[in-house]
This record gives sequence, structure tokens and C-alpha cells, in this order.
Amino acid sequence: MITSSMAFGRDCAPAEFTTIDPIRLAGLWIPEPGSAPPPLMALATVGADGYPRVRHVLLSEFADGAVYFHTDADSAKVGELRDRPYAAVAVAWPEVGRQLLVRGAVTRATAAEERAVYARRGRYLQLLAWLNTPEQATLPVEARHAAWAEFDAAHADLEPPGTWAGFAVRPEEFVFWRGDPDGPSQRTRYRRTGTAWNVEVLPG
Repeated sequence: MITSSMAFGRDCAPAEFTTIDPIRLAGLWIPEPGSAPPPLMALATVGADGYPRVRHVLLSEFADGAVYFHTDADSAKVGELRDRPYAAVAVAWPEVGRQLLVRGAVTRATAAEERAVYARRGRYLQLLAWLNTPEQATLPVEARHAAWAEFDAAHADLEPPGTWAGFAVRPEEFVFWRGDPDGPSQRTRYRRTGTAWNVEVLPG
């Protein structure tokens, strides 16, 4: 159930939405790494045919004012970002009546950041980064399971594979959507203008 207090960022009253820095507010909404499971977010890129492409990825962390995610360097999304380094992401918390949208330019994460995030991933996701390959995908189920178990048993400690890649979405726009069980929902949009943010309060 959504309550009026849950519909807003912790430590942030509704009236403060027009004055608070959106980077601070995003940091209040997005959990710190390790404090909760990584949120699932929709990532939209633009394909070579001009059509948008969207898929869900884990939000690795919000750091240095950017949204980070990690994926396979050989994936289609990385090729799209190489050609058009811009993306939009959306994260929803329906249980508390929140949604966050971010648009911005995309840059590659540092090698140190990539290693740190890989080390925080659970064992299944660490293995998946190594074994989610075209060759494995075409095997029968039993063969895939056998290859997975064999690789798992042979590698107690894993480093990131060479295809492990991290990216940062550097926000040019934030949209914070807040549900309200006692009235209409509301959106607050922040657009970067130089070194400042232009703020608009919009209907939900």
C-alpha cells in the first residue's frame, strides 16, 4: 500500500522537490550498493535503423551523479551505444509509488569501477558473465547445464571476463514520478541548463 509519506524521497518533503538538487534526490531514491538487491531498470538505446530498442538491465549503482549499468561488450546494446552514445533509463518502485526517468550521454566506466561491481555480483551473475555466449545458447539444455556446472566447479574465484563492460549514463534530464493515494500523481522534471537545472512540475 502506498502512503503519502512513501510517495516522496526519504528525508525530502514534497515542497522541496522544486529546490533540491536532482542528483541528491536520485541518490535518496536509488539504494546504496549492498543495502538492497540492485533495481531492475529499462534501458533504451537507438538502433541503426532509427528505431528505439529497450531491454531491462540491473542498475549497478548511482555514483558521481551518474547511473551505472554493466553488460556484455559484444551485445547489441553496446554496439548501439558505440554509434549513438545516448540513452534513457527508467526505474520503477511500484510498491512505494515511485518512478525515475533519466536521459543523458553514455560513457564507459573505468576498469576499477567495472572490477568493483563484478566483485559485488552474486555467484550466478558472475558465472553468467562468462557463460552467456552464443555457443552456449545453441546447446541443448542438458549440455548447457553440464557446461555450467563444470565451469562453476573449476573456478572457485572469478575475475571479470574480457567482455565485462560498464557504462555510465550522465544525466541531462531527470523526471521523478510520485504516486499519491489521496490525489493525482505528479512528475517533477529537471533539465540541465549549463551548470544549473531548470525545474518543472507536471501532471502525472
